[in-house]
Amino acid sequence: MSELKLAAVGAGYFSQFQYEAWDRIDGVQLIGVCNQTLGKAEAVATRYGARAFADFGEMLETTRPDLVDIITPPSTHFDYVSRALEAGAHVICQKPFCENLEQARAVTAKAAELGLTITVHENFRFQPWYREIKTLLQDDTLGQLYQARFSLRPGDGQGPEAYLARQPYFQQMPRFFVHETGVHWVDTFRFLFGKPSWVFGDLRRLNPVIKGEDAGLILFGYDNGFRAELDGNRLSDHVAENRRLTMGEMRIEGEKGTLELSGNGELSLRAFGTNSFAPHAYEWENRNFGGDCVFALQSHVISHLIEGTPLENSAADYLDVIMYEQAIYRSAQGGHRIALSG
Repeated sequence: MSELKLAAVGAGYFSQFQYEAWDRIDGVQLIGVCNQTLGKAEAVATRYGARAFADFGEMLETTRPDLVDIITPPSTHFDYVSRALEAGAHVICQKPFCENLEQARAVTAKAAELGLTITVHENFRFQPWYREIKTLLQDDTLGQLYQARFSLRPGDGQGPEAYLARQPYFQQMPRFFVHETGVHWVDTFRFLFGKPSWVFGDLRRLNPVIKGEDAGLILFGYDNGFRAELDGNRLSDHVAENRRLTMGEMRIEGEKGTLELSGNGELSLRAFGTNSFAPHAYEWENRNFGGDCVFALQSHVISHLIEGTPLENSAADYLDVIMYEQAIYRSAQGGHRIALSG
């Protein structure tokens, strides 16, 4: 395939970043946009030269896409992914991927049976600071790792109007902090540090208008003694020009020194035994969302489909993330750590 025909469903808040990124990627043409509210689909389709649809099945039948981008809440994923696969299309699906592990396994098996690809749109691991951190770790910059901590502090979860301006369905999700937000770092920690052997979760709800939990401490344990902690609280904020850029701050400690990520995407290193951090320069562009991570992920998928390059975050691979998520909830409910098999 020299150029892929793309159809997409969803025109909510986050979809703007995906459509803008698609418009800059060679080798793919957006031909259809679907949304239950036709006017929203028309607005996107007009901007990017595609056709608008209110019915998903009609869009699949009319456009015959090679790839379908599903940019809708988890409750729709099983149906939309299944129908896209049955229409012969590869799929990119937003996270959280499906509503539960059983649905995710079912559509993953269907894709394998049909010889098609599902990629989960888990873009945080494609943020440029995490790609650079991965390089530094592979280069043994910190030596043996001791511990890591990400403090999630977007500051957008206070009061009765929390999330309503962007993604109002957040308020009604029965599982929120881990399932919708923390899963970004479940996957990113796996990308940076490998697969953990156990997990412990302590979850709580701070804003009473939220149905699910909105804060928590999650600890990942590794057989070599390394520990990675996600300290999440959507009500508190952190120092940043744009608090949605990194959504928090990170520190990684090892035998050779300490690495820090600031809320402005800056990396700094302090060698063991010294008393000051030095900036670590690297190139990235403050564009679109999260350092243009949406563009990076979608370009990665197109490269795989056209050129056969290795693929990250296939649905089959992402099943581990869902299993870890479920283990976190079981741990929080039972008050003890859970061994992981994936």
